[in-house]
Amino acid sequence: MKNWMSFLTPKSAPDTKMSRVAPLFALHMQGRAQWTPRDYAQLSRESFERNAVAYRCVRMIAEAAASLPWLLYDGAREITAHPLLSLLERPNPHESGADLFEAWYGYLEVAGNAYLELVELDGQPRELYALRPDRMKVVPGRAGWPEAYEYAVDGRVATFAYDPARGERPIMHMRMFHPTDDHYGLSPLEAAAFAVDIHNAAGQWNKSLLDNAARPSGALIYKGADGSTNLTEDQFARLKIELTDNYQGAANAGRPLLLEGGLSWTAMGLTPKDMDFIEAKRAAARDIALAFGVPPMLLGIPGDNTFANYAEANRSFWRQTVLPLATRTARGLTRWLGDRYGETHLRLGFDLDGVEALSGEREALWARVGRADFLTDDEKRAAVGYGKGER
Repeated sequence: MKNWMSFLTPKSAPDTKMSRVAPLFALHMQGRAQWTPRDYAQLSRESFERNAVAYRCVRMIAEAAASLPWLLYDGAREITAHPLLSLLERPNPHESGADLFEAWYGYLEVAGNAYLELVELDGQPRELYALRPDRMKVVPGRAGWPEAYEYAVDGRVATFAYDPARGERPIMHMRMFHPTDDHYGLSPLEAAAFAVDIHNAAGQWNKSLLDNAARPSGALIYKGADGSTNLTEDQFARLKIELTDNYQGAANAGRPLLLEGGLSWTAMGLTPKDMDFIEAKRAAARDIALAFGVPPMLLGIPGDNTFANYAEANRSFWRQTVLPLATRTARGLTRWLGDRYGETHLRLGFDLDGVEALSGEREALWARVGRADFLTDDEKRAAVGYGKGER
């Protein structure tokens, strides 16, 4: 019978192209993160899976950045057909380019790290795969820089080593800045951890309030007509049943207590107004949005008047959050993949004309350039990002 570990043994002459970690997916078992210096699984559950604000922030950034159409340049000349563009459009048989890069940006926002694996056939790039960051370990060399990456699932490891002869790496690792870690990035979720905890706790408290609204935050005090302060066993049992049946649960929230027989109510806890519950939750939501760079107005969070209108907030979101992230990815891909095609001046970019949020800026630029009578037609075209026109 064929050895089940044979997929980790490199083949001398592979005739098919496939991700080297693909066999690991079949036996995937969820568990604690083993490779990053923090608990990625718990962070994902508490901050992304259970927090609507963080979830929406990650989705907005990932979907917006992944929707940008790729452009390729050779120096200043745009190339409309190239194997690199085809690879980015259809990176592997299972995903489109938008799907791959949505996962890439999502991992980057959740973990602070993102990894792309390159599969080559006959020395040419053929496929790209986004790898889960919690399964990846950086192996530093003597100089401190990564010389290999180890991808582990259920105790089995696939190693991706740096090729010093060709000067190429099979893994592209992009990380967000971390002031105290040499190899792993700091995610916005970690920076917003306290705000996420507050927001989640407020939601849990509100849920408990709805479920147990008739279990008052106070005490029922009995004082009988004869001065006694103790209920009989029958009276005590009846009171418990009436409270459970008539006042507990979301349907009875806010229902007033009907007291008799010497019973009086004394409040012993803070009301939602005293705790300023709603504003505390909104403040936590604004802090989460701040960590991700998403204007609170775009999330429907009240109390933030930084932007005059929704369009201005959306434009700021693209300019200050989405485009810097996408530009950094384009530069990383250019450096990682550009030389593999034997062309030293390849450069990846984006077609911003299709971004509706930036249409106002584009129209204003065209209007200013159109009124510049001192410029020639070719100079005007160059000023708005186009090449020379035909004569």
